[in-house]
Amino acid sequence: ASADHKGGHVTVRSLAALPLFHAQNLDAVLAGSVDAGALEADASIFSRYVQSLPVAVREKAESFRTLVVGRQIHHRANKNGAELVVDPIHTLFLVPGAGPHPGLPGNYLYGSVFQATADAQTGAWAVHVHDADDGAALCDVSSQREALEKLQEVLASAPFQLSELEALGFRSN
Repeated sequence: ASADHKGGHVTVRSLAALPLFHAQNLDAVLAGSVDAGALEADASIFSRYVQSLPVAVREKAESFRTLVVGRQIHHRANKNGAELVVDPIHTLFLVPGAGPHPGLPGNYLYGSVFQATADAQTGAWAVHVHDADDGAALCDVSSQREALEKLQEVLASAPFQLSELEALGFRSN
């Protein structure tokens, strides 16, 4: 279903020409030359997506900013009786595609790679991909490296239907 034309549909051919949006320094993080905590901010990634859209749908796209960028959860750890707040690593991406419901304006799905526990090095990570409603594909992995590699698989596979991510180890919500 098309996100931009009610009752309309979008073709894979038209989606294939659309750009992908993810942290611009993702390759540097994967190469180990930049720490994952320094990934480009989600708000910046979302702004690049909005600016890529035709002017007529930018306002509608902006209405999704809170949902997509949102406020991340902080991990709380207790060290020697003092509570420490740790910002988990989180990075946003947007890819052309569709789910059981229309995507964001421009026919985009949005997702994130994030640290699911307080320990970024040995703790669990997840990769989630969503349409504009409640359709989602979820994948849990055991390391930061595995999560970022899964993101690369998702980016290389776009455009797609959310259900097609099952071939990459995702489960539907």
